[in-house]
Amino acid sequence: MQKTLAVAREYLLLTLGTFLVAAGVYFFKFPNSFNTGGVTGLAVILNAVFPAVSSSMFASTINIAFLVLGFMVLDRSFGVRTVYCSVLFSAMLSGMECLWPLAGPLTDEKMLELFFAVIFPSLGSAILFNMQSSTGGTDILAMLLKRFSNMDIGRALLYVDVLIAASTLYFVNIEAGLYSVLGLVLKSVVVDSVIESLNRRKSFIAVTSRPEEVCDFITHTLNRSATYWEGSGAYSHETKWVVLTALSRGQAVALRVYLKSADPHAFILVTNSSEIFGKGFMRA
Repeated sequence: MQKTLAVAREYLLLTLGTFLVAAGVYFFKFPNSFNTGGVTGLAVILNAVFPAVSSSMFASTINIAFLVLGFMVLDRSFGVRTVYCSVLFSAMLSGMECLWPLAGPLTDEKMLELFFAVIFPSLGSAILFNMQSSTGGTDILAMLLKRFSNMDIGRALLYVDVLIAASTLYFVNIEAGLYSVLGLVLKSVVVDSVIESLNRRKSFIAVTSRPEEVCDFITHTLNRSATYWEGSGAYSHETKWVVLTALSRGQAVALRVYLKSADPHAFILVTNSSEIFGKGFMRA
């Protein structure tokens, strides 16, 4: 039962992430011809050259083409989550185009539209990346390049995104091109920030004279584990115990409140960490 709920929660998050990407792309990026690289950026350029075909149609077609190529070349190494999100993304774009056809931008505020064109896909991409998934497209291209070449994949894709975004200056207009370059810069910052925030945990170190009570609270109340070892004060030369544990933000607050009453003289060091590997956290 727990495994079923875990899988359901996982695919619910994958669906939410994909929807945020699709909504940001369809309602804000395509109507304004904003171009931040990738498949959707290429779709904006193709739509400018061939206006009879919508950007959504171009994006869906390219995405499916990459998906088929991935199936043919990558075989078993091809991620199930990426397949699910890639197909769902194309279906959502097509569905939105049928249900809410747009003749132009939703508002006359370009900067406001750029904000949502960046923030929605960035939030969605961060959720998907955090679950080792994506909406396909250039990520499938990265898998192919990684398999058949020794190039720096991340840098190569970054150069491609910059080239696609900058091409908006020529194929669309200068205003859309400048907004696109700005959007690409904002996108890289926002995605990294959101991923770090999603993974943020607390590295908690307490120097205490009551290690057994503290560890009992951590293991039985917070359902976490801890490591402790004996230490000595450099000034007082008193014997102390150093307790090390990794907690969520809420658990760190609970432990700090507990220590305040159980051992008011405890020395506490709490630091943010977005990369904690081990049981109960991320896999190494």
